[in-house]
Amino acid sequence: MIWYLRSLGKRKILEFLVLIVFVVFFLVPLLNLLILAVSGKWQYPALLPQSFSLEWWRFVLSQDDVLSSMWLSFLIAVVVTASSVLLCVPAAYAFARITFPLSRWFLFSFLLTHAFPKMGLYVSIAVLFYKFGLMNTFVGIVLIHMVNTLMYMTWIPAASFRSVHRAQEESARDAGAGPLRVFWKITLPMAMPGIMVASVFTFLASLDEAQGTLLVGIPDYKTMPVIMYSIIADYPNTTGAVFSVILTLPTVILLLAARRFVSADVLAGGFQVK
Repeated sequence: MIWYLRSLGKRKILEFLVLIVFVVFFLVPLLNLLILAVSGKWQYPALLPQSFSLEWWRFVLSQDDVLSSMWLSFLIAVVVTASSVLLCVPAAYAFARITFPLSRWFLFSFLLTHAFPKMGLYVSIAVLFYKFGLMNTFVGIVLIHMVNTLMYMTWIPAASFRSVHRAQEESARDAGAGPLRVFWKITLPMAMPGIMVASVFTFLASLDEAQGTLLVGIPDYKTMPVIMYSIIADYPNTTGAVFSVILTLPTVILLLAARRFVSADVLAGGFQVK
């Protein structure tokens, strides 16, 4: 055993230890959450539940406000993603292709929404929303969600557009294609992986947004994260685990579906300001 460890080298051993730490601190809590969601009775100091049950699943899914919050959450996430694509992709193309004064600082400014405590930012925005009659409205919720998605939908697509070589576009123009046709047939398809990655992150960020929705949308608009606050406060931990699993499933499914687009190169390129 000692000989085998020496043959691996210090680097491989260190990587293996990092993997173990990752499994312990990331996968073990998720596994605990899954077990708790299907447990009927689980009392300390037992390592595993004394009994398993789907009673709390039936309880959560039978609540009318829970089902309506799921529908509302997905509807808002779809609208936010579509609106962000329409608004930010042209801006990303402009940042990638057009040189104008302070372009780097304008691109960097999209990071500012993630540089301050969210609640303080939301309160400042809520003051403006109140003046314009956007409080407790669907449009207000969409706008407050888009505040968190501007960085994803601008930085990553901008890097994707920047990675498309101009020689490819010029070759298409030499063949007789107009600027619009070149964009739709050459530039946009080649930048699509980055746009897909940004869209997935935008959808998931909107789906998980709670503070902005709680501040702007209450009392008429209650999404899944908002409902989860009351469930955790009023019901046993098992109910919170069930709802956490329901919130986690879309994330896992979308990331698996988009795994061929999500890569370290795309993400690293997207978070570079040039």
